[in-house]
Amino acid sequence: MLKQNSAKLFVLLLFTTFFSGVGLSQKKPPKKQDDRVRTMTIPISIFTKKELKENQTGELVQAGDLQVKEDGDNQVILSIRSVSNTPLALAVLIQDDLTSEANLKLGELRDFIRQLPQGSRVMVAYLRSGTIQIRQKFTDDLEKAAKSLRIVTGSSATAPSSPYQQVEEALKRFDALPTGRRAILLVSDGLDVSRGVESSTPTQSLDLDRAVLRAQRKSVAVYSFYSPASLTGNGNSLLVLNGQGSLERLSDETGGRAFFQGTIAPISFEPFFEDLNRALNRQFALTYLSTHLRKDYYKIQVTSTNPDVKIEHPRGYYYR
Repeated sequence: MLKQNSAKLFVLLLFTTFFSGVGLSQKKPPKKQDDRVRTMTIPISIFTKKELKENQTGELVQAGDLQVKEDGDNQVILSIRSVSNTPLALAVLIQDDLTSEANLKLGELRDFIRQLPQGSRVMVAYLRSGTIQIRQKFTDDLEKAAKSLRIVTGSSATAPSSPYQQVEEALKRFDALPTGRRAILLVSDGLDVSRGVESSTPTQSLDLDRAVLRAQRKSVAVYSFYSPASLTGNGNSLLVLNGQGSLERLSDETGGRAFFQGTIAPISFEPFFEDLNRALNRQFALTYLSTHLRKDYYKIQVTSTNPDVKIEHPRGYYYR
């Protein structure tokens, strides 16, 4: 858990250090297809390696010059927008067959939504068998979004065979929103048994593959909380590890993070929310010019000239 010891100092540093210390790498991109380019926006989070190692918030060092590469080719950065000038769009997705322990944490989730920065937009939805139940469309009324939360059914009858099918559906809801800081908070066991238990590993789930690609294409970072559901509530280690591994892959490849408390139901989400708040406060919307116009998958690399800085970002995206 990352401790937030100096909130006022952190906010001050967020405004002064980044916008005096972040350099935009302006290397001229290689000429391709008559210099035609397109605009691309991705979510990035900037940390110091010391913070991540010690799990403690400290002063944010100079970020140095940032550089973006697609498939090894330098790209020109246009802007880096922070928390202060780019409101967050957050979709809260809850698997409806979570075990009853999840209902004890609804108060923590409501408080998290209410405490989001002013101007944030929140959607609340439940992942059910074959469908997604929208309880609240994207709104900047945080109190209304918080009140839309309900207890989960906890029934296997409502269990989605794959939560990632509904994640894909939820990602479509971002289409009507302006580009900027986008994220999903997924509370799920992460298990995809749509093609049988034997195909539920992180590397075999086709629905997970599609959810990752769609989230990357729409520049949405996925943060996931593991919570057991109808198939994982009995503690089956194989199913639990497959589900957690899938959540970790989804979050890691989209620029988010996955949160677990061993292989059991977390006693509280509070430690998760402390880390999540810190991650969202360090999230930026980075916009750059891409010189790649061919329909294909492109690997992304974002680096800094400061060796003490670590940048989390999507691993790539599929352009089509």
